[in-house]
Amino acid sequence: MVQQGTKSFEIPAEMQAFAEKSMEQARQAFDSFCSATQKAVSTADKQAAGAKDVGELALRFAERNIASSFEFAQRLVRAKDSQEVMALHADYVKSQVAAFGDQAREMTKQAAKMAGESAPH
Repeated sequence: MVQQGTKSFEIPAEMQAFAEKSMEQARQAFDSFCSATQKAVSTADKQAAGAKDVGELALRFAERNIASSFEFAQRLVRAKDSQEVMALHADYVKSQVAAFGDQAREMTKQAAKMAGESAPH
């Protein structure tokens, strides 16, 4: 079936259910990985406080970015047509660019703070 110059498509219900289940399993695996990583970071006695803060900040950013990617993937598997896929992709790219900009500014602030604290007085 062709509608207004675009091809309409449907994802079979079984395939959509499988994709959603796979995404949920991947999310659970990632959550387990993050939990283990957070424990490792929090128990590392020999890390400098500033480096630990930067590492924890980077970990939070990575968690946020991957969670956003999972959410995007879940929306994609539910898309009704190619126009919705394109709109979802455009929104995702726009939000990620903004998030990366914010994260870069925050990392720069943290690095400057760390450099200021380690400068000789």
